[in-house]
Amino acid sequence: MRWIAGVLVVVVGLSFGFYRLVNARSFQLGGELVDRVDTTSKVVALTLDDGPSERAPEVLRVLAELGVPATFYLNGRDLDAHPELGRAVVAAGHEVGNHTYSHRRMVFVTPGAVRDEVERTDTAIRAAGYTGEITFRPPYGKKFLALPRYLAEHGRTTVMWDVEPEASAAADIAAEVVRAVRPGSIVLLHVMYGTGEALAALPRIVGELRGQGYRFVRVSELR
Repeated sequence: MRWIAGVLVVVVGLSFGFYRLVNARSFQLGGELVDRVDTTSKVVALTLDDGPSERAPEVLRVLAELGVPATFYLNGRDLDAHPELGRAVVAAGHEVGNHTYSHRRMVFVTPGAVRDEVERTDTAIRAAGYTGEITFRPPYGKKFLALPRYLAEHGRTTVMWDVEPEASAAADIAAEVVRAVRPGSIVLLHVMYGTGEALAALPRIVGELRGQGYRFVRVSELR
């Protein structure tokens, strides 16, 4: 029976290692990955995932009132469903990244599926009028084999994050972000869907970090 126990230990170890690899924020099997920029400058990038949804106009209004540029990681299917919202994000001067077409987990997918998910979304982003470099963010932060290979072959940069609040109330979300931010941090927030608490937390996040001397920049401007 000892050999069975040994096999189970190996299986558990391999499973744990696989889980860590797929979900790693600072590593992937090929291609360039950024989860934070090593700098002494007090700069921070605010990144907003998913959509654009019908909440986009409210998100853009809050960002405009705060005078904050952001980087939106958008889904191709939502851009195709709401092209006017994609154009509004671009017109407001924000950066736009690729978050796949259908927001599927990019693990154990075929090279053809990867190409379709990425390139259809690129097309939708360009149709919205965005002309800058399009970085990539995998849904749920998951990436394995075919996806990293495609990104490496096409010279694409994967942008992860080093700050993601787990709290659900606006005050707690803000406190968690402010506590975790360091120079060069990339903050992930989900403001397009849900209860609206993450969006409600934005004014406090911006106010407190600015009070500490931080400046908000787009991902491409992190130095």
